Amino acid sequence: MNDHGRRRLGILVGVGLAGGLLPGITLGAETVDAVLSLLVAAVVLTVLTQLVHVGPSGRVPLPVLGALGAVGFVQDALIWWLLSWLGPKLSDLRVEGLATIILAALITRATVLLLSQLSPVVEIAED
Repeated sequence: MNDHGRRRLGILVGVGLAGGLLPGITLGAETVDAVLSLLVAAVVLTVLTQLVHVGPSGRVPLPVLGALGAVGFVQDALIWWLLSWLGPKLSDLRVEGLATIILAALITRATVLLLSQLSPVVEIAED
């Protein structure tokens, strides 16, 4: 799986975890509504993070990973804030409160960074 695939998978897993774990995120009463709400959130996050890519492409040293993670966290928090406004207009997604937005951004960015660091190590052969 390439870097883009791992990033998309991280976003999907992060949105699913945030939607399932955080009480301030309401997905909908029916199963279909909940799935649609998760898909809307995942698509919005994926599109916006692909437009403005902040994150490592493969394994990076810990200080660089921390800096990229902090910037990506701010980006994800802004996107979750957008979803708190946009979600009710597109589906049954409701994101309530600043603490929920911050925790959702933290969960999402942590899964993206975790999956980006799971790439296989490529060793360059010296001739």
